[in-house]
Amino acid sequence: MPAKTMADWVDELQARGRYTFLRHEAVSGSGLSPEAVKKALQRLTRRNRVAKVKDYFYVIVPLEYLGPGGPPPSWFIADLMAAMKLPYYVGLLSAAAMHGASHQQPQEFQVMTDRSVRPMQVGRARIRFLVNKNLADTPLVNIKTPTGAVRVSSPEATAVDLVRFVRASGHLDHVATVISELAPRMNPRKLLDVVRRAEDLPNAQRLGYLLDHVRARDLAKPLGQWVRRQQPHAVPLRLGRKSPVTPPDHRWHVMVSQPLEVEA
Repeated sequence: MPAKTMADWVDELQARGRYTFLRHEAVSGSGLSPEAVKKALQRLTRRNRVAKVKDYFYVIVPLEYLGPGGPPPSWFIADLMAAMKLPYYVGLLSAAAMHGASHQQPQEFQVMTDRSVRPMQVGRARIRFLVNKNLADTPLVNIKTPTGAVRVSSPEATAVDLVRFVRASGHLDHVATVISELAPRMNPRKLLDVVRRAEDLPNAQRLGYLLDHVRARDLAKPLGQWVRRQQPHAVPLRLGRKSPVTPPDHRWHVMVSQPLEVEA
């Protein structure tokens, strides 16, 4: 039997543990006409009962998230990417936070996919999409959320991505701090496997230097052996900085124009 109002239908959906829906589901589930559903959803959006993410995709806003204007993106990102028919994983600082490395809460929810997608705003939460050409080769883990599970880069893949996408991660000092928190959750052999898949020797050198700097030399040992076999050229530690006159670090062949500062 169809719900009497759109609000009734949304309440019933939330009562079943669902926090997202498609517009066509609202039409078929409520028994209302498409035009009636459109107007009802506009009213519910103004009341912050639902948040419109796409013309066809809505998020239910539970009472405890009325102030922020929506639940955390981790609650609905899997459903959103499925609706958009795009592969994805939660990455960079957002992934690090989900692995427990949350020295500073990220100001945006960072999602990796295989093509360009414009940022989205859901209440106070900003979702930023970044393109990773190695998406299919990135090791992932499933992390449970109150609404299900999301795909998240493994701790090792998160560390590699943080260095490769350093501009999206704040700055190198912050990346070093986050990696120091991730280090206890990382496996040296798995880390080397991710580095090989990435096929990015300069950033592998930078990552190795960071690991040494945060006193994770055991974690960096297989990586160091692999880097030496590649016969690397010297690379600057910080992109966009002039190379120093001093010789490069002998272990990782990186040129340090400014020492790293890791926050305690």
